[in-house]
This record gives sequence, structure tokens and C-alpha cells, in this order.
Amino acid sequence: MLELEVRDTGNNTKGKIALREDIFNNQSDPSIVHTATLSFLANQRQGTHATKTRALVSGGGKKPWKQKHTGRARHGSIRSPLWRGGGIVFGPQPRDYSVNLPKKVKKNALFKALTMKLNDREIMVIDSINLDKPMTKQVVGLLNSLGLQDKKVLILTSEIDRNLILSARNIPTVDVMVVRELNAYFVALYDYLLFTEDAVRELQKSDEVEKNEDHL
Repeated sequence: MLELEVRDTGNNTKGKIALREDIFNNQSDPSIVHTATLSFLANQRQGTHATKTRALVSGGGKKPWKQKHTGRARHGSIRSPLWRGGGIVFGPQPRDYSVNLPKKVKKNALFKALTMKLNDREIMVIDSINLDKPMTKQVVGLLNSLGLQDKKVLILTSEIDRNLILSARNIPTVDVMVVRELNAYFVALYDYLLFTEDAVRELQKSDEVEKNEDHL
């Protein structure tokens, strides 16, 4: 059985939690994680960039001078790309960058990313994080206790914890996320994943695993 130690805020071992083999014990495959990461990043692009072609630039309806006998080059419009203020040739136009991957591929990428993270000993589980009010000092103390003070850390919770989010937002190397939003990109982005015990159980629920596919 695959197990991982559960620690408290003082970095003391509180017990162990069982991990699902199909999630945390897959054959490593960086290529599928790379594909899922590129897909996620592409899907974040708005694709609203645009430049004006000669058809979109205002003005230029009149021929600047007659065709012959002026000693100058022939031109039909001052909005030609050859002119200053004219249209742009082959400039970027609005487009859709989204890349749709099959749900099974997204899920497989997440599981393989988690497997590689676990094999590199970059996943930690803490019993709980309880903050009565937003306090960055407590989160800093927690990271120092766990030896993660100089690492890029993603804290994963089972539900939205406003106090934890507000406490961690002033730490540039730390982010907080609900576990159901986790995907292969975020697994690869951070040095360490710090799960709460409830977050691990939430991830390992079969119905929640299926829901995760919609957030990848």
C-alpha cells in the first residue's frame, strides 16, 4: 500500500495517509505532462491582438497624384503598407488559441504529474491549517517549520479558506488553491505541493476525480 506521512504545523509526524495507486503510482511520462501544460497555457490566451490592414485604416480613398508624368512612383492610396500610417502586412489578427485535449488525457497527465512529484519527494501532507484571522506571520512560521521557506509552494485545501488565502497572498513564493482546481500545469509549476489531509481525501474521491477533468 502506498502511504505518505501526515505532519502537524510543528513538523511532527501525526500518522500516515493511504494514497490511491491509480493517482500517485503511475509510470512517469513527462511528454504527456508537457502536452497538458502547453494546452492549459494556450487556453489562457485571449487572442484579441489585432492590427489594421490597408482595408481598415481610415483615409486613402483618393489617388495621391495622377498615374503618369509626375516623375514620382505610381501610388493608388496613401494607406498602402509602403506609406507611413498605412496598413500592416500579415500583422496579427484575432484568433482562438485554445487546444482541446480529451478528458482522459488531461486526467492521465495530472496523475502522472502527481506521481513524478511524489517520486521526487516534493509532496507533503499536513493534518490541518487553522487560522482564526488573516496572519501572514503564521503561514511564514509554518513554512519555516516544514523547511519550505525558500521553496515555491502550492497549498492545497479541500474548501476555500479565506483566512489562509489572505495570509499567503503577501508571500511571493506561495499560492493557495482548492484541490478540485488542480491540474498538471500547477503540479509542474511549483517546487512543492502542500496538501491538507482533507484535500488528499477530496482528491481521491472517485467522483471528485471526474470533476477535476472540467478544470484542466
